[in-house]
Amino acid sequence: MNDHYYSNKPKSASDRQVFETVLRGIKLRLTSDAGVFSRDGVDYGSRVLIEHMEIPHDAKVLDIGCGYGPIGLIAARLAPQGHVTLIDINERAVELARHNAQANGVDNVNFAPSDLFSAVGTETFDVILSNPPIRAGKAVVHQLFEESRKHLRPGGTIWIVIQKKQGAPSARAKLEEIYGDEAVVEVGKDKGYRIFRCTNRQN
Repeated sequence: MNDHYYSNKPKSASDRQVFETVLRGIKLRLTSDAGVFSRDGVDYGSRVLIEHMEIPHDAKVLDIGCGYGPIGLIAARLAPQGHVTLIDINERAVELARHNAQANGVDNVNFAPSDLFSAVGTETFDVILSNPPIRAGKAVVHQLFEESRKHLRPGGTIWIVIQKKQGAPSARAKLEEIYGDEAVVEVGKDKGYRIFRCTNRQN
């Protein structure tokens, strides 16, 4: 199956739709499209992550696998003195995220198509946010976890949402292997979704 939300250039004919939603008390008007993740509305996992994530007001943030942008745009609103980079392998999703930022007056953001962390080079961040691409397979998800640490500043955090039935226990084990048992905390759970916060304790 070549055409799904993890394709860099979805082959599905464009069929944009617009909807309004409220996330973290913030109203957004979002445009989605065929060939992107959760086209019909912000998925429950992303909503749970948005409710739990902690974003310092001046944080430098990375939203990896941003889709059409709901997580990163809310992060940008929560960090008015900070900056958010939104990246996704799906070029259609990145263009939608850019469009949605403009439509909602969010300007402390930038965007790039990116295979995992390729577009950010050696940049480091205070916070990384991800609703990881489960459909891309465990190897890709675990690679995202492994590469995340070198993109986190000392004391920085990565926030992950994942469903129990889609591998939350193995995801937590992998995160603990990378960050250390004490650095990984389950900060929330809702309808089978788990939110993990991992702190980079490296100097």
